[in-house]
Amino acid sequence: MGANVSGIIADSNGDELSSLRPRLSDMPESCVALVLMHLDPPEICKLARLNRAFRGASSADFIWESKLPSNYQFIVDKVLGSSSKTNMVDYLSKKHLYARLCNPSPFDGGNKMWLDKNTGGLCVSISSKALAITGIDDRRYWTHISTEESRFQSVAYLQQIWWFEVDGEFEFQFPVGTYSLFFRLQLGKPSKRLGRRVCKFEHVHGWDIKPVRFLLTTSDGQHAVSQCFLENPGHWVHYRVADFVVEDPSESTKIKFSLTQIDCTHTKGGLCVDSVLICPSSFEKSLLGHSCKRC
Repeated sequence: MGANVSGIIADSNGDELSSLRPRLSDMPESCVALVLMHLDPPEICKLARLNRAFRGASSADFIWESKLPSNYQFIVDKVLGSSSKTNMVDYLSKKHLYARLCNPSPFDGGNKMWLDKNTGGLCVSISSKALAITGIDDRRYWTHISTEESRFQSVAYLQQIWWFEVDGEFEFQFPVGTYSLFFRLQLGKPSKRLGRRVCKFEHVHGWDIKPVRFLLTTSDGQHAVSQCFLENPGHWVHYRVADFVVEDPSESTKIKFSLTQIDCTHTKGGLCVDSVLICPSSFEKSLLGHSCKRC
């Protein structure tokens, strides 16, 4: 019997031997899924194209639930509304729920929230219209201008003012982690001419005399103050205010933040205020495309 087996293996230049070797497609989906759980979402999606076993395993709920924030049910309720919570959480697969939450969703009067598709980190963008801006209703100082350069399609533009102050607050049940808060600003007024982007600088002045002051406080006692000169006219810049730490995802964290330049010895103007961004602090390097001069 052993001789017959040896003969089969030797025949056809080893073709039968190669047919007996295990292949990736022979791996049980459950084993593949356990491996995929330790990879990042983009890597999971790439491996899903290998074969049917990997494609099936890549849709396992326990894989994608591990990529969702621990309090994702609160996020679904907050962003999509309590009436949608049952539909989304109970009837969508976790893979489709993850994909749905990676798309920016409006909530609380136009602010937007999404999960970073590569890491599952929570990101929040707060519109300039949700901020308390001194003098915003006086068209001598401020106007709202439409622009495709904002995810909200509109920014607040300062022509000239003596007392510059922008305040905001936000409350949310953040997943555990360290987060950074940024103001997205630009010196200069964006517009288009003959289909091309242009930026007007006639109102830009006063920002090189004194730095702006950033302030951040949280409901659990965290506090940070910093100063920065506004620079890089014609470019949108994420100016980092400070970091804050969340340790309990079941508790709401209330954040208060501000941007001020209240030295009334000179006017300042020509500034666009787009939004405030809150995201995992690990994203900071990719956001700071332009450095700012700290004091």
